[in-house]
This record gives sequence, structure tokens and C-alpha cells, in this order.
Amino acid sequence: MNRIAFFAGSLALLLPMAAQAADQDFTLVNRTGYDIAEVYVSPAKSKNWEEDVMGDDVLEDQHSVPISFPARSKVCTYDLKVVFTDGDEAYWTNFDLCTISKIQIFWNSKTQKATAKWE
Repeated sequence: MNRIAFFAGSLALLLPMAAQAADQDFTLVNRTGYDIAEVYVSPAKSKNWEEDVMGDDVLEDQHSVPISFPARSKVCTYDLKVVFTDGDEAYWTNFDLCTISKIQIFWNSKTQKATAKWE
């Protein structure tokens, strides 16, 4: 009986860690210099960008938006694509959202390169 109690206690300790490991929610911070009309976040191995998480909203430059995932999602590595209000696009790849809580995205208009910082 002590073994069963130990196993149940051990399992109870592991459940919060498993839930935490599946937490891909993050805050997206727009530091591109442009307003963003659409944001797509999809698993890195996906060939489809899924749905625009912004809906009808616009993410203005220097503002942020929380992005949440359903609890059932177990994928950690994601790609990110944004469509600016003028129709131009930029994308970033291979974010480990199981360890990242904030992504700041940047666009260098001189070099035409998208970069990001995360924590």
C-alpha cells in the first residue's frame, strides 16, 4: 500500500510539470516600425500557416498581444509569420514556445531582414 501511495504522490508531482511543458502561450511585441494586420503561428513542420490569430484586430507598432494555445497542444517548435497592413510579409522560424514567454520582432527596412529577440 505504501508503494501505491508513493506512486500516486509522484504522479501528482509530475502533472503540473507536464502541464507547464505544454504551455506555448507567449506575448508578441511588434517592434517592426509597421502595423501588423495578420499573425500566423504554426508548428514548424506544418506546410499550412493555420488561421490568423489576430482576427479583425491590428497589432500596432510598439504594442504587444498575448497569443494563447489550447492546453492539448504538445508541439513546442513553431514558426511565425506576419502580414503588415500594406500587404508585405515577414516570417521567423523555429521558436521553442515551451521555453519562450515573449517574442519581440523587428524589421530592418534597409537590409530587408526580419529579426527577433525572445525570453
